[in-house]
This record gives sequence, C-alpha cells and structure tokens, in this order.
Amino acid sequence: MLDDLSNRLADHLGELRKARRWSLDQLSEHSGISRATLSRMEKGEVSPTAESLGRLCAAYGVPMSRLLMMVEDSFDPKVPLDRQAEWRDPETGFTRRSVSPPSAGLTGEVLECHLPRDTDITYQAPPKPGQEHHLIMLDGMLTLTVDNTAHMLSGGDCLRYHLSGATQFETGARRGARYILVLI
Repeated sequence: MLDDLSNRLADHLGELRKARRWSLDQLSEHSGISRATLSRMEKGEVSPTAESLGRLCAAYGVPMSRLLMMVEDSFDPKVPLDRQAEWRDPETGFTRRSVSPPSAGLTGEVLECHLPRDTDITYQAPPKPGQEHHLIMLDGMLTLTVDNTAHMLSGGDCLRYHLSGATQFETGARRGARYILVLI
C-alpha cells in the first residue's frame, strides 16, 4: 500500500497524461516506459523509481521537483523538518528530501539527497534543458557525469552546471553520497 504522497503522485501522473490527451501507448512511446508499468503507476499499484520519474519528466518537459511539488501542500515561508516531503526510490533506496520546495513566486529550490553505496542512476534527458544546478557534497563520494564529463566529488565539493543532456549519478562499493542540490 502506498503512502498519501505516493497516491497523490499516482493521481497526478494520470492527470498529466490526460491533459496532454495522450493514451498510455503514446506516453510509453515518449517516455520509453512500458504501457503496463505506466498503468500500474497511475493506479497506485507501484511507486515509480527515480529513473522512471526522470523519463516521465523528460516526456512532459517538467523538472522532477516541479512534478513532486504539484502533489505537495501549498507554499509556506517556513518549512519545518517534519513537513519536508521525502521521496524514496523503491528500487535503489535513493532518497530525496524537499528542504525548500518549489513554489509560485520562488525561482529556486533546495533538495537534500542520499544515494546509497554501489548505486547508479542515469537520467537520459533533462526534464528542463538549461536548468541551473548547484550540487554541494555533504558526505561520501559521488561521480556525477554531466555532458559526458565525469566529476569525482567528495565532502565539501561543489559542482555547478546547466542541464543539457544525460546525467549519471554513481556511488562506489564502499561509500554512498549525501548532498544538497540547489535548482534554479
């Protein structure tokens, strides 16, 4: 059984597809996700993985954080820790906490992410080409490949970039990575 945020996400995924007037087959063509999996996601039978959400966001042309914000509560200037929505990839264990969620009237957003050791997540296409990212490593080791250039990052490092192509987040067998991601 999915939690409330996951159920709202499932409903919203169906609404996005219907707003585009796409069939499940058409969305499958745009996203590269099987029709059966898309149907199960929209019915709330399964929670989408980070990779599948990335593919859906690319198909719809929206950043993942914006997609998740659409199912979260409305804007409040203070975001207490217990109200910072956290999403967990059921396949990899990757977690993403929306420290400062996107909102109308605000340009940026801040995420705290944890990628377990020995994990590889690849996003084939950017959900919003040209979006500015600032990744600040808090702890661990991460290889982030942006535009076919691999960047080895460790605690305290900051990588600034604009999304334009595929990105790959990899951790080694010994350590995971905990980082802050600022999206502008």
